[in-house]
Amino acid sequence: MATTALLAGCVSTQPETIPGSAAAPVAAQWHAPLPHGGQLGDLSRWWAQFDDPLMLRLIEAGQQVSPTVAQAAARIADAQAARVAQSAALLPSLDASASASRGRTDLDTPVGTETSAGLQLGWELDLFGAGRAGVNAAQARLESSQADWHDARVSVAAEIATTYVELRACEALAQQAEIDTQSRVQTAQVTRLTADKGFRPPAEADLANASAAQGNVTLIEQRTQCELLVKALSALAAQDEAALRRELATTNGRLPRPAELSVTAMPAEVLAQRPDIHAAARDVVAASADSDQARAQRWPRIGLAGSIGTTRISSGGISTNGSVWSIGPVTVTLPLFDGGTRRANAEAARARYEAATTVYAARLREAIRDVEDALVTLDSTAKRSEDAAIAADGFERSYQATEASYRIGTASLFELEDARRSMVAAQSAVIELQRERITAWIRLYRALGGGWPADENKDHDNE
Repeated sequence: MATTALLAGCVSTQPETIPGSAAAPVAAQWHAPLPHGGQLGDLSRWWAQFDDPLMLRLIEAGQQVSPTVAQAAARIADAQAARVAQSAALLPSLDASASASRGRTDLDTPVGTETSAGLQLGWELDLFGAGRAGVNAAQARLESSQADWHDARVSVAAEIATTYVELRACEALAQQAEIDTQSRVQTAQVTRLTADKGFRPPAEADLANASAAQGNVTLIEQRTQCELLVKALSALAAQDEAALRRELATTNGRLPRPAELSVTAMPAEVLAQRPDIHAAARDVVAASADSDQARAQRWPRIGLAGSIGTTRISSGGISTNGSVWSIGPVTVTLPLFDGGTRRANAEAARARYEAATTVYAARLREAIRDVEDALVTLDSTAKRSEDAAIAADGFERSYQATEASYRIGTASLFELEDARRSMVAAQSAVIELQRERITAWIRLYRALGGGWPADENKDHDNE
């Protein structure tokens, strides 16, 4: 018994790793500039913080039909079943049986009837912790699958939100292209009239017509890109395309505005709330428990059995009944030789544990990079915004002045087209900058984990 207790004490579980611990070190502070906007307390549904109810509805619809979310939910069900099975293995098994027969065993005995009913008990004592390690592994995998479900929802939200922002930016660019095309057409018409009257050379009329045609090509290309984005959004959210187009038309070309937040938490605090990081950490725990279980299975196994029942025999008008019971056998199975199978299983489980810790560390590095990249982009867009607006305003006023000069004959068509190109490029740059900044906020929301709390293990159906 002393030897058994000593061997049972040899089974231990590896400590859990969390961001910022010795096993999972992270930087003490962010290296990229931090945004300082308004405080955003709840990130659990960050997409609801945008000022666009249509985008919110599309995201929620997309989450309902996403195959990734559905598969994650199915994995939760599988993990729950595995946890129940592992927990049940620690408890005694109890089976009921009943039987009945009628006949005679030889020619000298009369016909008889025999009935019986009973209970059979079986129990394997978990002296070395193999069963408990299995339960710990199953529980860790359940928590990992729950975190994966949250991560799948956040990923779907980020994908639909990004597509929606790209569509709205595309619509805004299409509006600019349409205005530019109309201006080119008007210029071509005026130039053709003046060329026909001999006030301008025919080459200028040809150039103006070419410019109008080029503007129309650009407009068609931009509208095509918008069409593709509408179809992508319709597929992601499983929406009827005609109905979706009607809803989109009510705010055509308007980019949604996010609620800005201030990142004040340290990296370890931020990463701890990411569902994918939490899932990877629980995978480490599960792999550690698997390793413990594989090592424990190299030690003896002790099983206990028992039964109790009642039997009734009726033959030749005489009936006999009574109870029967037994305790045992107590079975001790001592592994002696298996060709190295158990040792190999233990070594493989240990290797999987080490691989899980490597994956976890890599996830931490990727998460830090995600946040840092989003912060750098936000800082860059903030620095460029003022200059981009000044450039767009200046090029627009320059174009208007050049156009006025062209109409009175003091500026050439080449000067007008050059001014037009500069104005269009500057206006497009402003729209692209808005899109880039909003997308960076989405990336930051996503990189911060979507506000999913690591210490909250609610059932996914109640979220």
